Amino acid sequence: MKTIRYRSRGEEVHYLEEILTKLGYNVYVSNFFGKDTHEAVKDFQSKNSLVVDGIVGLKSWSKLIEAEKNLTVFNDKFLSEQDMKDFANQFGLELAMVKAVNEVESRGKGFLVYGRPVILFEGHIFWRELEKRGVNPAQYVSQHTKNVLYKKWTRSHYKGGSGEYDRLEKAAGISDLSAFHDAAYCAASWGAFQIMGFHYEHLGYASIDHFVSEMYEHEREHLKAFGKFIEKTSFKGKKLIDWIKAKNWAKFAEGYNGPGYKKNKYDIKLKNAYVKYSAG
Repeated sequence: MKTIRYRSRGEEVHYLEEILTKLGYNVYVSNFFGKDTHEAVKDFQSKNSLVVDGIVGLKSWSKLIEAEKNLTVFNDKFLSEQDMKDFANQFGLELAMVKAVNEVESRGKGFLVYGRPVILFEGHIFWRELEKRGVNPAQYVSQHTKNVLYKKWTRSHYKGGSGEYDRLEKAAGISDLSAFHDAAYCAASWGAFQIMGFHYEHLGYASIDHFVSEMYEHEREHLKAFGKFIEKTSFKGKKLIDWIKAKNWAKFAEGYNGPGYKKNKYDIKLKNAYVKYSAG
């Protein structure tokens, strides 16, 4: 492929912009390499260990084409409408209920662009999981670790997207002790339904690594974990599946997301999403 850059014109530019669009970049597809494309290319280069210069030469073309191919594999990991219907029928739920939780928890996408499941790393859960394994977290707190290891919940350290994997890997690498690996992976919520890793044993997975490996397979595995979770988890005298069937969004949200549900308006978001999907 020809090397192209800001203000280049031609078919190669059109092809580049089509790839960038598929990868989630908001660029105008034409034959002209504009500022929007220039910024998108630099962002892609920074995330793929390339020289960040906005110039699309051999190395950048190779990475872009590879990413496009990976995207095809990645798209094969999505839930279908039939998957959702089969699940709703199996558990006696309305389809709109399943879609509502899927939307609120992960905006309907269980995977990042490069095929890794969506996660959110929680430093306060990491602290708790270390304590469960006999480790004193306080002795590992430093300027370097304070964004992944803290005692009380805060959203201030969230990075979102692939940035959450940076946090997860940083936490797991604080020490060579196996407790840090296990505690870190237990401290992330995984996939389309954002099930916390520390539930792995309760849900019947052999280990945290077994749970995580299943989350990498397909959104159907995310849906399967969701089914296990709402069927096995009790909250205030009822299973979560009973709260959602009763359309008691506040009780379901509190049992599913914890006491912070009200601050994040999870119950309102769930109700609104349910109404939207019921109408549609």
